[in-house]
Amino acid sequence: MADILIIEDDRKINELIRRTLSMTGHQGLTAFSGREALSVLERKSADLILLDIGLPDMDGFSLMRQLRAEYRDIPVICVTARDEVPDRVRGLKDGAEDYIVKPFAMEELLARIQVVLRRFCKEQNSFCIRDVEVNLTEGTATRGGKDAGLTNREFALLKILLLNKNIALSRERLLDLAWGMDYYGDDRTVDVHIRRLRQKLGLEEDIRTIFKYGYRLEM
Repeated sequence: MADILIIEDDRKINELIRRTLSMTGHQGLTAFSGREALSVLERKSADLILLDIGLPDMDGFSLMRQLRAEYRDIPVICVTARDEVPDRVRGLKDGAEDYIVKPFAMEELLARIQVVLRRFCKEQNSFCIRDVEVNLTEGTATRGGKDAGLTNREFALLKILLLNKNIALSRERLLDLAWGMDYYGDDRTVDVHIRRLRQKLGLEEDIRTIFKYGYRLEM
């Protein structure tokens, strides 16, 4: 689990991100201005910062430079409506690890967060579901202490479900993430592999089918 500071003045967006992070096992810390964000960081450290550039009390780029100077070890992802190329370039040059333009899909935001956390070695790598234990670093999955016998593709699919736990993923999205963007197979392939995962891991009740959409791993 990571502590993620959300610096966003739109309270609805801030709360939506916080709830989504909570559903996936992270803790969202909230700030609605630059000064409030600095105050939060004085009291509690964060593993990652999501920064809106358009803040009411100060320029987001200036705040990011201050954050990079005072909290160098905390990575920053810009989450903003400013989509011009010069803004993107400026954000990345000023030290952002990534730059996401609004509006965005929560699945994309979570995926980008996971990439940055992985880069800074702050991503959760081990999971337990009933008698199933999964270690993403070692690439192992056991059930009742015994190897579950997953294929590479089944493990890749399980990894995506774990990293997006409690989030519904469409079949198309699962194909893209577990098989790659250049895979052109039928999305029924996902159904076959989900069925095998359920059987091998005994997770029939935990991997939920979302009618006419896809699947969600509930934890």
